[in-house]
Amino acid sequence: MELEALTEIPDLPTPPKRVVSLVPSITESLFVLGFGETVVGITDYCIYPQGQLNHLLRLGGTKNPDVEKVVALQPDLVFMDKDENMRATAEELLEAGVRIWVSFPHTVDAGLDLLRDLLAIYHTDRAAMQVATLQAALDWAKRAAESQEPKRFFCPIWADETDGVQWWMTANEDTYLSDLLTTLGGINIFAERQRSYPLSADMGLTEAEDPGERDTRFPRVILEEILAAEPEIIFLPSEPFAFDLAHKRAYMQSMSTTPAAKHNRMYLVDGSLLAWPGARLAKALNELPRFFE
Repeated sequence: MELEALTEIPDLPTPPKRVVSLVPSITESLFVLGFGETVVGITDYCIYPQGQLNHLLRLGGTKNPDVEKVVALQPDLVFMDKDENMRATAEELLEAGVRIWVSFPHTVDAGLDLLRDLLAIYHTDRAAMQVATLQAALDWAKRAAESQEPKRFFCPIWADETDGVQWWMTANEDTYLSDLLTTLGGINIFAERQRSYPLSADMGLTEAEDPGERDTRFPRVILEEILAAEPEIIFLPSEPFAFDLAHKRAYMQSMSTTPAAKHNRMYLVDGSLLAWPGARLAKALNELPRFFE
């Protein structure tokens, strides 16, 4: 089962009355667009909108939801995402006769299209003005970015070490995170970097093997690569890896030769602003452009 085959808008004869969201960004978007009353189940990682989710059944993580609980809720539709969720979960739900919709917005424009798709799924245009306003804000941000000199950025999403060598996972140009920061005035220093397999190859220690169908959008880079690329801005997001002040202090030393460290442009940021397509874009457009000014 290829999840891409399930990305077409489902042909529901009537608007769904009971839905399950296994995608935190979609959960927030459903409530922002006014469809929150239809949501009956969410993941443990669904946190927005704050204060409006306490009554909903929690179904586990995005990678390992309790499928039996999902089925028991008898949803008209389950929202899933190719990056957030596992193929095995989709197959179990389909086998149980549950209708699912799989999103895969890896650009900012696709994130806006996702909101339009939600309106289509619910057979309404009552929130169309909200989406149009968000589109206008995005268009304005694009024009503002074009009027200034773009800045080279590095944004890790995970950090670890193997055999005493530290590495950082980052995102290349074929990701929502990269497209968003590029749209706002950045140049991804690892835009063209592909993930190699195994890890030793990604770290430049051994020959790479054919990745086959494995995801190559999230390479793991070592310190020497980061220093050589000379990022002007370094973002340290709060998720999926929780970078904190201690990490920032350590990296200010280990990456001290980069323009980002020299000019104190290493920033701790809310990871949801970088990686959640959909309604959260409004907050991202309000908070992220200042880093590129």
